[in-house]
Amino acid sequence: MKKDGEVSLLLHERQKGRTQVQAAARAGMSERTARKYEQAGVLPSQLQRPRTHRTRPDPFMDDWAWIVGQLERDAALQAKTLFDLLCVRHPGQYQAGQLRTLQRHIQQWRALHGPDHDVYFEQVHMPGRLAQSDFTHMNDLGVTLGSVPFPHLVYHLVLTYSNVEAIAVCFAESFEALAEGLERCLWQIGGVPQQHRTDHLSAAVRHLDAAGRHDFTDRYQALMAHYGMQPTTNTAGEAHQNGDVEQAHHRFKTAVDQALRVRGSRDFTDRASYQRFLHDLVRQRNLTRQTRFAVEQQALHPLPTGPLAPCRELRVSVSRFSTIHVANNTYSVPARLIGTTLTVRLRAETVEAYVGTQFVGTMPRLSGRQQHHIQYPHVIWSLVRKPGAFAAYRYRDDLFPTLTFRRAYDLLTERRPERADREYVRVLHLAATTSEAEVETALALLLEAGTVPGFEAVREVVREPQALRLPVLSTPTLDLGIYDHLLPSQASAASAGFIRGTATEMRP
Repeated sequence: MKKDGEVSLLLHERQKGRTQVQAAARAGMSERTARKYEQAGVLPSQLQRPRTHRTRPDPFMDDWAWIVGQLERDAALQAKTLFDLLCVRHPGQYQAGQLRTLQRHIQQWRALHGPDHDVYFEQVHMPGRLAQSDFTHMNDLGVTLGSVPFPHLVYHLVLTYSNVEAIAVCFAESFEALAEGLERCLWQIGGVPQQHRTDHLSAAVRHLDAAGRHDFTDRYQALMAHYGMQPTTNTAGEAHQNGDVEQAHHRFKTAVDQALRVRGSRDFTDRASYQRFLHDLVRQRNLTRQTRFAVEQQALHPLPTGPLAPCRELRVSVSRFSTIHVANNTYSVPARLIGTTLTVRLRAETVEAYVGTQFVGTMPRLSGRQQHHIQYPHVIWSLVRKPGAFAAYRYRDDLFPTLTFRRAYDLLTERRPERADREYVRVLHLAATTSEAEVETALALLLEAGTVPGFEAVREVVREPQALRLPVLSTPTLDLGIYDHLLPSQASAASAGFIRGTATEMRP
């Protein structure tokens, strides 16, 4: 049977005035075949009649009633599951190659008698009306900083009309990360849409009852009011209602993976270089959306006069352990602040402490709950007077700044178990009062030499570093006499010329 394209060519050639023989030759068919299709006046596909009879017996005829009964009981049952059950009910009756036949039967039954599917309603996006945002994990990309794994997330914002996107690297799905990420993305885009839609993040949405009713948190409403956006959210469990950013997650991570493969390495020098890599990639992706973005840009509201720099302020008291408890995590502060009430500004990545309005320190914010961050300079002054407390100190592992300090303590425990805690605490005190880097270097030298890294040994190395021997360089003498042996006939002229040239250069 000829294809539709061949018959279409035949009819086209006939319309151009070709004879039947000429048109048939051009279409690659015999004159008789050309006459048949020309008389029919339809394409080959239109001449076919659907087959109403079976060419072979249905292998599932006897069990079809049972299969339908199972599907009516639970329409989500898969054909593979039912086929395996049939093989158990009738051993040796069915072969693996018949699974596809059963799948076609069940597909046809579902089309005629199965339950209705949910209808998705295509939306018409208006310029400047809506932006969607969400967090996405990037750990599966295997990015490292200095060969050290870099677990992180990306806050991702997409304008639904132009699909222009913006990102911000973060480490938790907290309100502070949401607020800072939203602000950075809006300033990258250069405008503010009318609405902002987010997923059911606990940082932004407060659930009221089991019926699905919800409300927005006061902090999130204040953030939206500052930028003049109307907050919206999708129905719980219906991720497709936030579909633009969900699809953008997938395509963005695929683009990052491909860019890393082209780069040939997933390791970066530091976080700044990795962020530049991501922002350059986003810039390249946005270049293809400039036509629609030019339209949307006209509908965006202007940004405020300056960034908000959002944070959460808390009032916390410094415990007798020289620690504060912030957002279910513990941080150490200088011991002089014990008993003081501090004002803490909680940001996405940092915790800032103030006495009144005076800044007293900052700590990296911890992710998760029941974590702790103890800085040994905050407690070492008391610990050096009570070294016996080191052995059972709750946060003892935080008092090993690097692996070298841990190795030194292990060797002290092995060689001087009765004085190990006292010696190590004094070494740590030396690091706090001089230089941690110098003390670490001294410990490394002593460990390499097999010497017990006690306090006195470390102090001697720190106080008396090895003198650096510099090579003694002698001043070379310039002897031009060797040229006289090379050019003996011009020795006098060369000497005279050299003297004249030197005199000329020295003349003011």
